[in-house]
Amino acid sequence: MAETNKGRSEEEVARAFVNHYYHLFDNDRSSLFTLYSSTSLLTFEGQKIYGVEDIFNKLKQLPFDQCRHLISTVDSQPSSMAGGCGGILVFVSGSIQLHGEDHPLRFSQTFHLVPLPQGSFFVQNEMFRLNYG
Repeated sequence: MAETNKGRSEEEVARAFVNHYYHLFDNDRSSLFTLYSSTSLLTFEGQKIYGVEDIFNKLKQLPFDQCRHLISTVDSQPSSMAGGCGGILVFVSGSIQLHGEDHPLRFSQTFHLVPLPQGSFFVQNEMFRLNYG
């Protein structure tokens, strides 16, 4: 991921990540694989998907090509795994407008960002749910 944590608060890093992630998702979904690692885990509507390759294949196989995310809220907090890794937990709520559809779909998504030695982050854990009702 391009963003770094040098001198930035977790809120700034979280906001930069969210902007970057949804820009890629909406405009260049094939580039999302750069945000994951072999240890990443995505839970998508209850289905657990492990590793960068399987996560990338899941995102590639979604039944729509074009969409636009409209973000309502971004909440973040520092996470301290064993050894104080400096990770960040990010919770996002918003809606997805699918191309050709009249009504947006509400969603919630959580990311656990873990820092890399060079100062960037990768997505260790991610959970996604559509919000019905």
